[in-house]
Amino acid sequence: MASPWLLSLFIIVILSFSSGVSTNSEGNALHTLRTRLFDPTNVLQSWDPTLVNPCTWFHVTCNSDNHVVRLDLGNSNISGTLGPELGELKHLQYLELYRNNIGGKIPKEIGNLEKLISIDLYGNRFEGTIPKSIANLKSLRFLRLNNNKLTGLIPRELTALPNLVVFDVSNNDLCGTIPVDGPFASFPLESFENNRLNGPELKGLVLYDFRC
Repeated sequence: MASPWLLSLFIIVILSFSSGVSTNSEGNALHTLRTRLFDPTNVLQSWDPTLVNPCTWFHVTCNSDNHVVRLDLGNSNISGTLGPELGELKHLQYLELYRNNIGGKIPKEIGNLEKLISIDLYGNRFEGTIPKSIANLKSLRFLRLNNNKLTGLIPRELTALPNLVVFDVSNNDLCGTIPVDGPFASFPLESFENNRLNGPELKGLVLYDFRC
């Protein structure tokens, strides 16, 4: 029968390996993201995939368990696109990519990041629709997608977000009507201006996809 000391050592090794695999997958995801981005001022030069985890990289913040919780690349003069690897950052709480020149679609895999508190993608060139999967993010408080090229409807699924306090989609090309349920009852109209939206939804009178 194994001694208690050997059993404890075995458990420590297994836990360490498990943590290392997790943080390594986050590093791999970030490195894949880096390959999608054009970085003329080398703000990502510290993103070295040969390191054990990405916690020493600039613009990346980890918690005490070495999981990535913040990505701070706002106003960094980067361009390119985002990809499905973003969904591998399972512990991410803050996604700060504002005021860059990132385009393409917002990956639906963003809905896998259930610990997200803040998504700041404003001031880029994102196009396509707002992913309905964002409705999975029950901890989300701040969603700023203004000043992009987003089209389509505001997903009604977002009205079920219980903690959303800031929502801004102004200066896009969205259509339909503005939701009025849940947290949307308190958002100012300025959060929706300069789109093709038709004002607050009138239930039973105007379809939510009116003129869209």
